Amino acid sequence: MEKNSEVIHLHHGSGGEHMTKLLNEVIFKILKNDVLEVRHDGAFLDIQGSLAFSTDSYVISPIFFKGGNIGELAVNGTVNDLAMCGAVPKYLSLALIIEEGFGLEEFIQIIKSVKKAADKANVKIVTGDTKVVERGKGDKIYINTSGIGVIHEKANIKAQNIKESDVIIINGAIASHGMAIMSEREGLEFDSDILSDTTNLNHTVVDLITQFGDKIHFLRDATRGGLASVLHEISAEINLGISLLEENIKVENQVKSACELLGLDPLYVANEGIFVCVAAPEIKDEVLGILQKANPKASEIGFVTAEHPSKIIIESAFGGKRVANPLVGEQLPRIC
Repeated sequence: MEKNSEVIHLHHGSGGEHMTKLLNEVIFKILKNDVLEVRHDGAFLDIQGSLAFSTDSYVISPIFFKGGNIGELAVNGTVNDLAMCGAVPKYLSLALIIEEGFGLEEFIQIIKSVKKAADKANVKIVTGDTKVVERGKGDKIYINTSGIGVIHEKANIKAQNIKESDVIIINGAIASHGMAIMSEREGLEFDSDILSDTTNLNHTVVDLITQFGDKIHFLRDATRGGLASVLHEISAEINLGISLLEENIKVENQVKSACELLGLDPLYVANEGIFVCVAAPEIKDEVLGILQKANPKASEIGFVTAEHPSKIIIESAFGGKRVANPLVGEQLPRIC
């Protein structure tokens, strides 16, 4: 790129010389790998076994936030969707919709974050697309990632596998991502920064499935709508209830304070590094042991029950009980 090219222009998406330079000197250079280097309209892949395929689009605002940015979020989000299927993620596509006038340095930073997140997850960006829209017709940058993974030979992840008395385990404290975004939007300051929990979960999931196989009955990452929404989806699909112990659901103190200030319930706030594991009760201690090595705040938060079908009941530390109702509407827009 020319040194005076400080922003993205429409001609960077026109298919001509400027677009070629953007691809060669930024995207291909940073994301270089043997599959992408073919530079065809699609990727030539050598894959054996049953596959999982997922796609997601990222329109988060702001695009840079404490703990991450839209680039690594786009990689982690699709990697995690594949992992929740019991798959080992292998390849991602990367589609970029850039608004005219977007800063080139910011763009390079995002692509570098894509590369770093892909390396951490051990996946390759193998194909993609770049479009530039007129100024005012977008919001800096939108990203779509699609991914392919190979289903682990021991995996059998289905809601229909969930049984009464199965345990509900999560791998850390909730609501950090949503509050990281909202604290930046609202200009809130706390004694310590609230960081997004965005990360890849595939290596942890592989460890669980390798050790426990089909005793891991179900997995789901608790993104939009938060933990409560995921649990409602599960209970409605299997027509069983879920009982939760409120004191076992961990929330960082600064995150709890931010939620109280904004009138939000942490149970419904988005996460980007938290997943729900529904497992056979006989393996709960071993599962927790694996998860707590990565995050000491991993915890068993409840169990599946036939007593109140399709309802989520939360028991407080004092023995009181309340119903966690389904989320109505969008609590936090543009969160991922």
